[in-house]
Amino acid sequence: MDTGEIRSLESMLETPASLDEICSASQRKKLSVCFIESDDRRMALGRGYTGGTTPVNVHGKPIPDLSKTGGWIAALFIFGNEMAERMAYFGLSVNMVAFMFYVMHKPFSSSSNAVNNFLGISQASSVLGGFLADAYLGRYWTIAIFTTIYLMGLTGITLCATINIFMPNQKQCDQIALLLGNCEPAKSWQMIYLYTALYITGFGAAGIRPCVSSFGADQFDERSEDYKTHLDRFFNFFYLSVTIGAIVAFTLVVYIQMKHGWGSAFGSLAIAMGISNMLFFLGTPLYRHRLPGGSPLTRVAQVLVAAFRKRKASFSTSEYIGLYEVPGKHSAIKGSGKIPHTDSFRCLDKAALQLKEDGPDPSPWRLCTVTQVEEVKILIKLIPIPACTIMLNVILTEFLTLSVQQAYTLNTHMGNLKLPVTCMPVFPGLSIFLILSLYYSIFVPISRRFTGHPQGASQLQRVGIGLAVSTLSVAWAGVFERCRRNYAIKHGFEFNFLSPMPNLSAYWLLIQYCLIGIAEVFCIVGLLEFLYEEAPDAMKSIGSAYAALAGGLGCFMASILNSIIKCSTGDLENGKQSWLSQNINTGRFDYLYWVLALLSLVNFGAFLYAAYRYKYRSEMKV
Repeated sequence: MDTGEIRSLESMLETPASLDEICSASQRKKLSVCFIESDDRRMALGRGYTGGTTPVNVHGKPIPDLSKTGGWIAALFIFGNEMAERMAYFGLSVNMVAFMFYVMHKPFSSSSNAVNNFLGISQASSVLGGFLADAYLGRYWTIAIFTTIYLMGLTGITLCATINIFMPNQKQCDQIALLLGNCEPAKSWQMIYLYTALYITGFGAAGIRPCVSSFGADQFDERSEDYKTHLDRFFNFFYLSVTIGAIVAFTLVVYIQMKHGWGSAFGSLAIAMGISNMLFFLGTPLYRHRLPGGSPLTRVAQVLVAAFRKRKASFSTSEYIGLYEVPGKHSAIKGSGKIPHTDSFRCLDKAALQLKEDGPDPSPWRLCTVTQVEEVKILIKLIPIPACTIMLNVILTEFLTLSVQQAYTLNTHMGNLKLPVTCMPVFPGLSIFLILSLYYSIFVPISRRFTGHPQGASQLQRVGIGLAVSTLSVAWAGVFERCRRNYAIKHGFEFNFLSPMPNLSAYWLLIQYCLIGIAEVFCIVGLLEFLYEEAPDAMKSIGSAYAALAGGLGCFMASILNSIIKCSTGDLENGKQSWLSQNINTGRFDYLYWVLALLSLVNFGAFLYAAYRYKYRSEMKV
């Protein structure tokens, strides 16, 4: 018998003598030969069946003519929303440290940690957005609601930077006063207001980030012969839109800030977000939607509870009927097709183990379908891959804040043009833009000759390339920082860390910036595509949230690492500066970069092991 065959309950009851033979054979082969069907199954949330992942319109009705919806035209509206969201995100991340230091008079170190925590919370809480999208709201309505929340947060930040009452007194606060810490600090309630507006913005981003890439990918027909090609190109263009948003944030927004002030800069982000919201809603008739499949956390909990309750049951007992699955082609989970049984995590198969004592109408907390069990298996198997990208996000977070401090000590002139320090992070974006532009014309054809892969490299290979390049990036950062510090001490700039050294160019930072840009292209794009394709049908947003969660944990780990280093390497009572001293010229940022390089090398080894053991769903034999 083929291992993917599902035997009906009726046929097995007619030949009870053969049951023991069938199930004993399954112990030597696969449990999936004992799949059982039942027409009388009570759904966990009272939901009916669905035709796999059939797209519907915004009202939940089947789309009669798919040719009039979806595709690249619908994706363009989604790109616009993501571009504005990333513009606001990066605009805040790079400018908020300077705003807190120069306007709110907070030290660089505490400002960096506050921004890191904001970045971490906005990404880690993406799991909530993914949950709401997959469980109840669907991706479209989740984006619609949270993008409005995002706009409210940006408006609040704009008011903070515009109305004087929300800021401390700026009189008699020149550069010397800033260096000595003599400026009037922000009042507690002023910081509470700023943090509240900042975290409302982060909460809005948490609902958008896990849904936008998945919602965009939903616009393409998975039955099409060119589906894989469209999907691959979509995620590359999606990240290109992210990059364009970052470039605008690091250039135009910085220019507005210098010419018109902080209020205008943050206000421009709010205006851009408002325009993107309107464009997103205008594209509503073109979108293809996927029905939410009910609470994924409930389904996961049911599998764990059912497996625990039957942990002592045996597959060889006479009470054993088989592994449970609903009849026909459709899954019991709305918005999901059936998933074939696999041999991994066999202990979870106990949740689908149907015994005679279960009766004809068992509780879903005692008996789950094979598809439901396989969903949980997939979520568990996916974890090691995004977990290995946490280290990349630690490096990105450190670069985003610490490299700005480096740039303040360097000459940012390009001929007669002087670039603002806060513009320096634009160069990773430019390198990403260049790489993505040349990706299909150069990288894919060359790498295809070596790998034979249609896209040049598999998703996990691209993630691995990104992690390797990120290690090189942070290693170079350590080398350059050592040279920069030695130069500052040698030429008398040791205690003047806000004055640029005229003969040392900031463009040495471009090497680490460009390397981290290359790492992002390969790692993040490959990860997003990997998670979308590998995640269960009704958990695509949760799968995408894994990437955002890894980003959030990276931000938190950066803050934790910075705090540990400050405590363990500094002793203010005895006059000993920590590695992360506010005066970068007396600190040892180079040591921090070398620690990150070592951790990245260990992490890369862990990824190679996880990638070697992982099997794509398309490769699993049923």
